[in-house]
Amino acid sequence: MKTFWLKLLILCLLTLSFIFPFSTQVQASPTDNKCPEGMVFIPGGIFNIGSDTNYESEKSASDVTVDSFCMDRHEVTNAEFRQFVEATDYKTIAERPLSKEQFPTLREEQRQPGSLVFQPPEEGIQQVAYLSWWHWTVGANWQHPYGPDSNIEGKDNYPVVHIAYDDAVAYANWKGLTIPTEAQWEYAGRGGLKDQEFSWGNQYSAKKANTWQGIFPFLNTKEDGHLGTAPVESFPPNGYGLYDMTGNVWELTSDWYSVGHSGKDNSVNPVGPTKNASFDPKKPSEGALHVIKGGSYLCAKNYCSRYRPAARESQAPDTGTTHVGFRLVATPL
Repeated sequence: MKTFWLKLLILCLLTLSFIFPFSTQVQASPTDNKCPEGMVFIPGGIFNIGSDTNYESEKSASDVTVDSFCMDRHEVTNAEFRQFVEATDYKTIAERPLSKEQFPTLREEQRQPGSLVFQPPEEGIQQVAYLSWWHWTVGANWQHPYGPDSNIEGKDNYPVVHIAYDDAVAYANWKGLTIPTEAQWEYAGRGGLKDQEFSWGNQYSAKKANTWQGIFPFLNTKEDGHLGTAPVESFPPNGYGLYDMTGNVWELTSDWYSVGHSGKDNSVNPVGPTKNASFDPKKPSEGALHVIKGGSYLCAKNYCSRYRPAARESQAPDTGTTHVGFRLVATPL
């Protein structure tokens, strides 16, 4: 009887093999998908973009689909950007004189190259005007982040700053890569977690990212060990293996800015509004602006607090600062 049932089982398996042929192909895992060197594979999926618990500018959209992509493991560094400059002789916007077309009322001596630099209030001052900590500094650029007397010697592994949007595009084109959309950036920034406040969970931690501890802009207790930018990969990666998706420097995205995520519900690989439709009511005179993500070392609980995946801010495409950088994405090979 046992032999009979064994023969019957073999006969059934042979019959099924003709009807449903067995496949020797193994289902691909994330590690089977090839990315350019220095990039991490981000498996596609569905998520809710934005948040309804913080700022109106983050108003959410549900069931947003993002296809798989590759993303830089960390922010573009000074060393990486230097390779591009040395290969192409590229000059960033901060290294070029201000144009007469864009600034027709400026005198010639006022057109000197420069950028915006963060300068904390002098010790002992208790109250300052909003945004007065930003100073236009002649000679400030990616090689001289705090002005002509500063440099990046010994900081090859720090994120490059004073990068305007066109500078990031030029670097991306040289690498054959692209700037992430906001949806790609936020999906990757969440690290696979669903509807969590931070990229590591719901509890803020000074040990998880380079942010500002204390009362901004007067006192930084440096609980995270850093006063300004930190070397990339100084803090633990998120669930996808990406470093510094929180804090350190804001990161540029390709999306034009508008308030909230209206129209993105149930969308696939959404992008922001057109350039003509871009508007930030907090900056009505600045025209079209790009979305930046991730917060920076200047984000504190009493100011900004945008060190969350859902958080977003706007940035003029022709402006660099000491707290804005970028990273790139690619299609898996």
